[in-house]
Amino acid sequence: MGKPFFSVIVPAHNSAEFIRNGLDSIKRQTFTDYELIVICDACTDNTYEIVKKYADYMMFTEFGRDGLARNAGIDVARGEWLLFMDDDDWWLDDEAFRTIAENVGHCNEDIMAFGFMARDFQYPGLQGYYNTELRIWPAVWNKCYRREFIGETRFPGIEFTSDLPFTNELLRKRPGIRFFEVPLYYYNYMRKGSQTEVHWRHDNEQEAGGLG
Repeated sequence: MGKPFFSVIVPAHNSAEFIRNGLDSIKRQTFTDYELIVICDACTDNTYEIVKKYADYMMFTEFGRDGLARNAGIDVARGEWLLFMDDDDWWLDDEAFRTIAENVGHCNEDIMAFGFMARDFQYPGLQGYYNTELRIWPAVWNKCYRREFIGETRFPGIEFTSDLPFTNELLRKRPGIRFFEVPLYYYNYMRKGSQTEVHWRHDNEQEAGGLG
């Protein structure tokens, strides 16, 4: 059995309420040469019962850290290219995987960064330049990575924003990067109960308390 073109890695934590939407967006893809790896990380709800109907490969971990869960997915991934999806996000277009495959299949780059949507705003794959220095979004879900290029690079075991050090470590390896500005992915930013929203609320509560 040959290697799939993509490995799609999804860390999931108590996501029974919303993960089905993202998994359905994967299953609707017209490009089907992929494997879907879902890591149920410290789940105490019925995420497993939902995911088992979709995933090609399931793992159970107790990290409580999405970065470490992603590492577990990378370690078993067989695809030539890796895609990441958060458990509360989804792909915007049924042709998204085909679009990505057509772009990376005929290039020598190591990373493809594509546009995304968040709260009905469109964001390009490229964040811009600062003092002529290239800046890209640190998130991993709007990028496709050549598995060979990632090599032994892994996410740190921190609780929040593990994307940033992972992306910075890859950039130190001087990758070739292709940008595709059309949005292919929806980032469900500040969903109530999400990691981003919880940390934002916690930080604001601490700041308000400090002003008292």
